Amino acid sequence: MSALFTPLKLGSTTIPNRLGMSALTRNRSSATVPNDIMLKYYVQRAKGGAGLIVTEAILITRQGTEWQQAPGLWNKAQVEGWKKITDAVHAAGSKIYAQLWHLGRLSHPQAPEQLAAGVPVYAPSALSARGGKFRFLLGEPGYVTPTEIADPTAIIAQFKEAAINAKEAGFDGVELHGANGYIVHQFLDSTSNKRADKWGGSPENRTRFALEILKELKAVWGPDVAIRISPAGGYNDMGMPLQDTIDTFGHLLREAEALGLSYVALVRYNPWTDPEFDGKKRATQHDVVETFRPFLTKTPVFVNSGVTPDEAEELIKSGKAAGVFMGMNWLTHPDLGRRIREGKPLDNAPNFATLYGAEGVDPALGYIDYKEATY
Repeated sequence: MSALFTPLKLGSTTIPNRLGMSALTRNRSSATVPNDIMLKYYVQRAKGGAGLIVTEAILITRQGTEWQQAPGLWNKAQVEGWKKITDAVHAAGSKIYAQLWHLGRLSHPQAPEQLAAGVPVYAPSALSARGGKFRFLLGEPGYVTPTEIADPTAIIAQFKEAAINAKEAGFDGVELHGANGYIVHQFLDSTSNKRADKWGGSPENRTRFALEILKELKAVWGPDVAIRISPAGGYNDMGMPLQDTIDTFGHLLREAEALGLSYVALVRYNPWTDPEFDGKKRATQHDVVETFRPFLTKTPVFVNSGVTPDEAEELIKSGKAAGVFMGMNWLTHPDLGRRIREGKPLDNAPNFATLYGAEGVDPALGYIDYKEATY
């Protein structure tokens, strides 16, 4: 694994190796505030050899998410909670980016945080996503028809404010969550964005929202700004025809390259996140890396979704990727980097019952109790 365990410069930061920990929603915060058990979780993985940790998706404003214990980054208590984590991760020898997240149409108007926010569920267009399950609400309802955002610049301003808070919290950079059917992806996709103004229609218009956010993030962070995208779609009812997908994400990446990002994370097609509606799979299945890697000649590319250690080494050696992100393997192996480097087996099975926590169950279970290998 000589290529995987070499340093890499990303923006103004040098990471010690190219094995990144992908953003993983774990639902363990204390009413949106990062806490001590989260600190232990991140430090375990920093000590375990993660070159770059990307946080679980962080809410930039109060929203009625399916994950009631998701953390935020809009107030002082949250900033202070994250500061404890970033300091500890740095002391353990790793780097950490904040993934900035707005759910758009995937919120629910009756969720407590949405009610507390006092605003509707906003999206690019008044089109509901299929699926969803808000288990903490009576009847476990799914997604609802959202309110079309009159002025998208108001959401862009919230992303910028979160980026300012992330800097105060001591992060090394920020990653814009442009994947998995959340608000940035909703603007990009022609099946969820039916606007007739400058924010919809053509690929140039549908990419405007993402690009304007990236410009604001760079105004705060300079070169330490990244984006995560999942062009194949599937998850949360996303996916365009292939040519529209190539035209849209191709334009986005050309413009992102001109802006100068620290990296782009390309999420490959994954059958686990491809639901079936009306007897058909939702995603636009194609080779995301082969299709979109050529649009990025200067920007480091990280490949995510189902990457094995051997494949990671080959991707980096071949020049197809500067690094990789792993998700489930980091969840179940806090010492993943050390295991791979020293040839130990990846033999911890995930505890799916407590993946996102469970009512009345110790939050440590399936979170910080995975065993390390014997060295």
